[in-house]
Amino acid sequence: MKNILPILGFCVVFLFAENTEINYNEYLKSFTYEERKAMKINSVELTVLLEEKKAQLVDIRFKEEYEAWHMPASVNIPINELPKRLNELDKSKIIVTACPHKDRAIMARTFLKLKGYNTRYLVDGLIGLAEFWRGDNAREFIQEYNLNKQDSQSR
Repeated sequence: MKNILPILGFCVVFLFAENTEINYNEYLKSFTYEERKAMKINSVELTVLLEEKKAQLVDIRFKEEYEAWHMPASVNIPINELPKRLNELDKSKIIVTACPHKDRAIMARTFLKLKGYNTRYLVDGLIGLAEFWRGDNAREFIQEYNLNKQDSQSR
């Protein structure tokens, strides 16, 4: 009996920890101005969070679109593969979904929110991010990004 109590305790904690999903009806009923604001992030805010390692940028475009061009700090999980690839997301970070214009990013963000993720969508889209990451901003971000990448690899 003593051996079964820790196992039962773990199961209860696991079930409640994983059961943070909400249904769409509940989400809509509780939608507020604060949630409307919290669901969005712009390129400047995203850049800061990426530099601080507090966000994960998820490019939800199809593989071919990603191969044609992409941002160096992004991971590609096409929207139609998102349900089966949730294990690639870092739940300790803000998950920022992005596509060129934001239509698919909003859908992906809503799906992830309902799955219990802390998530936002990039309001200016990947095109806006590309516009922001040019010139001096590009140089500064890539230098910081490469430094962070080297630090992570040396650990």
